Amino acid sequence: MAEKLVRLEVIEPSGIFYSGDVAMIEYNTTVGEVGIYPDHIPMTQIIAPGILKITEQDGQKEAALLSGFVEISQDRVTILAESVEWPEEIDKKRAEEARIRAERRLSTEHEGGVDIQRAELALKKALIRLQLSERK
Repeated sequence: MAEKLVRLEVIEPSGIFYSGDVAMIEYNTTVGEVGIYPDHIPMTQIIAPGILKITEQDGQKEAALLSGFVEISQDRVTILAESVEWPEEIDKKRAEEARIRAERRLSTEHEGGVDIQRAELALKKALIRLQLSERK
């Protein structure tokens, strides 16, 4: 008997990033990490920065999924991604520069004028990109 699959569509502003039938999808939401299997209950979720893991029948793919929304129906998962990248698309130098900038902002937070939440989010995104770029 064939393994049951769910249709995954990852759509970014420039078009379709990924489309296929998968066994499982894992990603971060604003309330924690989730794993979605076929026949999951319908819901919507807000994406938090993290690594998108796509389990296909013949292996697993990973991408940096940094923001967006998810809509889950019984036979389909649609991710509307504001920002998503495959490991080979990540500019490691740019991610390292973003990490340094964010850390610098956080280290000067006592001086005022620094949006702490924005700096922490920028740091998290940079670290995810760097982590994933190391895996390629």
